[in-house]
This record gives sequence, C-alpha cells and structure tokens, in this order.
Amino acid sequence: MSPSTGLLFAFLNLLPVEADISAYSFDNKTENFDDLPSRFGYRLPSEGLKGFLIGARPENACVPIDPPPLRDNHSSAFIVLIKRFECNFDIKVLHAQKAGYKAAIVHNVDSDDLISMGSNDLDILKQIDIPSVFIGEETANSLKEDYIYEKGGHVILLPDFSLPLEYYLIPFLIIVGICLILIVVFMITKFVQDRHRARRSRLRKDQLKKLPIHKFKKGDSYDVCAICLDEYEEGDKLRVLPCSHAYHSKCVDPWLTKTKKTCPVCKQKVVPSDGDSESESESGDSGGEENEVSENTPLLRSLASTSAHSFGTMSGSLSHHDAESSDYDERSDTTDSEEEVTVETVVVQLQQGRPDNMEASA
Repeated sequence: MSPSTGLLFAFLNLLPVEADISAYSFDNKTENFDDLPSRFGYRLPSEGLKGFLIGARPENACVPIDPPPLRDNHSSAFIVLIKRFECNFDIKVLHAQKAGYKAAIVHNVDSDDLISMGSNDLDILKQIDIPSVFIGEETANSLKEDYIYEKGGHVILLPDFSLPLEYYLIPFLIIVGICLILIVVFMITKFVQDRHRARRSRLRKDQLKKLPIHKFKKGDSYDVCAICLDEYEEGDKLRVLPCSHAYHSKCVDPWLTKTKKTCPVCKQKVVPSDGDSESESESGDSGGEENEVSENTPLLRSLASTSAHSFGTMSGSLSHHDAESSDYDERSDTTDSEEEVTVETVVVQLQQGRPDNMEASA
C-alpha cells in the first residue's frame, strides 16, 4: 500500500465510532451505560452490534488473548472486555480482533473518566477492522457483575448518530479558507495589474536620459520653473521636454520617473506609451505641426482650430444655402414676372370691356 493511501486510510479512521451500551441480563434486567468511541476502527452498523460479553484473558490484552467459546450458532457475536494500561489501545483492540471478537470494550482503572482512544501507528491502524469503545471502571464492574456471558447476559453496542461539533466546523472552515484564498488571489492580481499600469505610466531611466539638458543662461526664453516656482539662475540645469516646456532637472525628473511621463503643465506625453496604437501615434504626429506647443502656450488650449473647423463647416453650409437661395430667388422672380404678365392682361381686358358696359348703362 502506498504512503498516500495509508494516510488517507488513517484520516478516514480518525472519524469517531460512537455508541451507547445497552446491557440485558438473563432475568430481563436492562441498563444503559455511557461510553466514548475510539478514533480508529470501523463504524457500528445502524441497527447496532449485539453480542455476548466476555472478559479478556489476560485482562490487559497486551499479548494474544484467548478466543471466544465455540457455539452451535455461528451467527452469535462476542464482545471482549479489556483492562486499560500496560500497552497501547490499538494493540489491545488488534489482539481482540485476531482472537475472533467482533468488538472491544476497554475500561478505565481507578477512574470513571472517559478517554478517546487513539493510535499513532499506521501499520497497526490499517489492520484494525472492528469497532471499540471506552468505559469507566464503575460501568465495567456492573457489566462483569450482571451482564457477563457466564451469567447469561448480553450487550448491544448502539451507534450514536449525533454528530460532534467538528463535523459542522470542518465544512465551514473549508468554505472560509476557500474565500480567503480567492480574496488573496484577487488582491495579488489587482496589485500586479496596478503595478504594471503604474510602470507603463512612468518614464524609464533610459528614456529620461534621452531628454535634452540645457544650462540656463541670461537671455534665455525660460523664466520660472513651474514646479518649484523659483526663477532660473545662471548655470541651472533645465530639462527641456518635447513640448518646449523646461523645468529644473531636479524638479521634473522625480515627476517623470515616479508619477507620470507627461508634462506637468500641458499634460502632453513626453514619450508615447507602449500600449498606444500606431493610428494614435500617426494622428498625433500629423496634428503636431498644427498644435505645436511653445513656452508661451497657455494652460487652456485655444479653440481656434475648433472654431476654424466649425467656421469652415458653417461656411460650406452657408454657401450651399446661398446657392439654394439664389435658385429660389430665380424661381420666385420668374413666378413674379409671370404673375405680373397675367395681371396686366386682366387689366387690359377689363379696360377694353368697360366702355361697352358704360354705354349700355347710359
């Protein structure tokens, strides 16, 4: 058997085999006794395990013990009563199993305390197939006195189906553990993404070295550093950005390498981002000449280009409208002329017919 299979078997056998003891004497006397299941061995059947109780010989079962007596009815089961101490619990139960007993009851000595029997030897644990329970000394004395096989009694080991608190805690702890793992994975993923995004938005040192350095001289067009607001002095090292804005090198370098790779004033990118598409870079290059920024460029961009574009659109619309208007005027002039001709014709006809009407009235 492989080590992993052995560990799995050991884990499954750590599940408690719980039971209560019901004892019956030959004169129909009945008693129930408390016990504590061991952490190894098989579970009791749901209907319980009925058998005749026999004391182990030797009592401690640290060595092979005597087998149960032979009976004509082979279906009868025997349960052995074993004394504590002098060897491990798993050794006692294994000897009981090898002797032919179907279950083992281990009792305490000089105490009624109940102990959960365990095993640390995987080799022995894998061999144990029978269930076992632990009882106190007083319970053992009562069983020996009235319910032993020699006195015509028998016992029934009944399983207790009530689950311990650990059975409810283990699934809950598993769910909580899975949630914690998911949260940790999410936080790590978010941290990596934020770190990668921040790294992309900052300027690398090799990119920073490509930006020109200018030593300030009197008469230069640069006046004041927009970051520290100090006037430039002779010999100051200025970092000139592609947008023509200049700053103290000691002021702008931390901004570019730790915050963003954009100009602090006009927000224009110092170098294109790795994720920028070629179309964006081409559009930026084509518009660079029109939107060229200088030292005197205001913080708010002028809307001249927008206005010009809008004006061009409006002028085109106006031209089209004027053409339509001229066509409409021509059509209206033609219509007016036709109406004038018609009116003049009617007037002439009226004038021609008026004398005849006047003479007729006279």
